[in-house]
Amino acid sequence: MAVEDYELIVGLEVHAELSTKTKIFCSCGAEFGAEPNTHICPVCMALPGALPVLNEKVVEYAVKAGLATNCEIEKNSKNDRKNYFYPDLPKSYQISQFDKPLCNHGYIEIEDDNGNPKKIRILRIHIEEDAGKLNHNEFGAGTLVDLNRAGVPLIEIVSEPDFRSTGEVDRYLKKLKSILQYIDVSDCKMQEGSFRADVNVSVHKKGEPFGTRTEMKNINSFKSITRLINYEKERQIYELEHGNTIEQETRRWDDLEGRTFSMRNKEDSQDYRYFPEPDLVAIKLSDEYIEKIKKELPEMPELRKERYMNKYGLSEKDSNSITASKYLSDFFEKAGEIANDYKSVCNWLNSDVARILNEKEMEPEEIPFTAEELAEMVTLINKGTISTSIGKKVLDELFENPKSPSKIIEEKGWVQISDKSAIKEVVLKVLAENAQSVADYKAGKDRALGFLVGQAMKQTKGKANPKMLNEMFIEELKK
Repeated sequence: MAVEDYELIVGLEVHAELSTKTKIFCSCGAEFGAEPNTHICPVCMALPGALPVLNEKVVEYAVKAGLATNCEIEKNSKNDRKNYFYPDLPKSYQISQFDKPLCNHGYIEIEDDNGNPKKIRILRIHIEEDAGKLNHNEFGAGTLVDLNRAGVPLIEIVSEPDFRSTGEVDRYLKKLKSILQYIDVSDCKMQEGSFRADVNVSVHKKGEPFGTRTEMKNINSFKSITRLINYEKERQIYELEHGNTIEQETRRWDDLEGRTFSMRNKEDSQDYRYFPEPDLVAIKLSDEYIEKIKKELPEMPELRKERYMNKYGLSEKDSNSITASKYLSDFFEKAGEIANDYKSVCNWLNSDVARILNEKEMEPEEIPFTAEELAEMVTLINKGTISTSIGKKVLDELFENPKSPSKIIEEKGWVQISDKSAIKEVVLKVLAENAQSVADYKAGKDRALGFLVGQAMKQTKGKANPKMLNEMFIEELKK
């Protein structure tokens, strides 16, 4: 049977760390990057007699995420114990939610691979605590446990198995990340593990029941998620085509080798022996509380996209690119306002800045320069102080050694040549050296003008005013 006869089924469980100042059940700091075991206390270390107290901000942020993803909010919720043993889980159970999560039955709308709208259903959003972290010695001298992350608040966003391609998965994850950033409940820094996904993959022959799924846990890269789904799809089809069965299991994704490895059998919910957390009271939410949070929701990406199209004249494609990241969108608004030129700022962000970010495998949040510095560069181009081609060089410098663009062009000697006599001297020299192009232009081949301008820019190392060059070439060619 051909590969095309199989259908891919993917479900996602996304874990997002909430941007609260303290942990979910104690007052220890929740920020990333501290020295190991410096943000710990008897509660998050699970010392005997230490009792948890629920952080109210965690509930607020979870409700906010639920409302932003069209969920129904559960007014009578509770916490549960999820029992399993792992060295970085000091209590040997995790406080999570089982049968009464805070948010149920929502959706996020994306486009399918044909550009048609498609709703990805969200089964639930619940709150839970994160585990600690194991630091393995690279020389095999043992493993140390860091409990700074133990008790950091999470929301888990569980989708239905509605994805049929890696493109749909990628669009959903990027939109979900954008939503969480817009409502300011998580920074979603994937490199710090603040936004990661458990990926469930299965295949089945079209028209038949869903196949057995495998799960790959804690993947924190969009590119890795796409690669592992493609690999696991091919692996499962190969096994089925050769008469083998797919085991329900947790598999480890090796990013270097580009393949998955079996780790352990995949647990079902009964294996965790859930029961209500006896040390915490039930969570009761009023209609007034939910309505208050709903009214405080900020402008969401879709509304911001429409505003950019209507107010700044951006295309739908450009608006989509800018609003995909809240950081990039805020960056755009600030730079556009300072430069008083939103269109040019958008063009730079969606072209050269996006290209460099892609080459360096950086997120928009990692842009090393400020909105003020990009605005200054755009203003210098608009004033004619530098050309667009010099602007590209300035941008490269901003990525490598960010400082004021004015200082960069002063240090590099990149100020644009706008002196008419100097430009005329270059024009006459280029005309004299390119007689064939002159003849071509006079014969009606307009593209020859672009070649001549390009030669002049090359001779001035991109510093000549391109508008003045163009006008002067035309003037001389008419003689």
